[in-house]
Amino acid sequence: MSENPNINKPVLVTWDYSEKSEFALLHAIDFAKALNREIILAHITKWENDVALNVERLNLKAEDIMNQYGIRPSVIVKTGNIFEEIKSIIQECDAEIAVMGTHGIKGLQKFTGSWALKVIAGSKAPFVVVQDKPTEADIHKIVLPLDFKAEEREKLVWADFINKIFKCKFYLCYTESNDSLIFKRTHANLNTAVKYLESRSINYELQRFDGKTAFATETVKFAESIGSGLIIIMTTKNIRFQDYVFGATEQQIIANEAKIPVMCVNPME
Repeated sequence: MSENPNINKPVLVTWDYSEKSEFALLHAIDFAKALNREIILAHITKWENDVALNVERLNLKAEDIMNQYGIRPSVIVKTGNIFEEIKSIIQECDAEIAVMGTHGIKGLQKFTGSWALKVIAGSKAPFVVVQDKPTEADIHKIVLPLDFKAEEREKLVWADFINKIFKCKFYLCYTESNDSLIFKRTHANLNTAVKYLESRSINYELQRFDGKTAFATETVKFAESIGSGLIIIMTTKNIRFQDYVFGATEQQIIANEAKIPVMCVNPME
């Protein structure tokens, strides 16, 4: 591993020299400047012999970034499996958040959001997954879908975190259910969210979906309609192999056709 820096909760960027990595970098720069944090470019290679070359390439890239944006990233290159090593780097560096392009992994992963989800799942830090460079979409409008799962409440902490940076309005989206238990649990989560946001004087609005289409589809459609710059979701707790292959609900949001960035928060153990 190269240049293992002692940085206070940096913003980590998964890097593979692709256009999607460049997009992730641009988003990371926005976060890093707003948070007054440093950036780490993290690259995973298969062979130990490739480490030195990649360190050299990334240090040159870091100099270019410094010249262009006034912030010089640190560099980490490790060998191994990207699905495990990225999480390891996040743990070692105590990264605040990670930013990743959805097409930032080679091969089949370019055509599906499932492999992005596999990198994200289990990470200590949330991932902001992007498909494009920063746009005019309003980061001050953030969509926060809520369902019946108990761990949904955990993402409220990150809503507060984002609000402290950008002063946002949150749109709490939910679907009514005919199942009495799901209805009760969904509204319990909704009430908790409302109390949490109000206790912190955070602006919010409730948005109820009619349930005629899938919740993920409704969420993205609504986010696009209001010009939202971010959707915050929870990943599936104890995600299974078939979820990677066939698509957990959050995978559909991550790979949304509107190309809205998605913050993915992993449930606590």
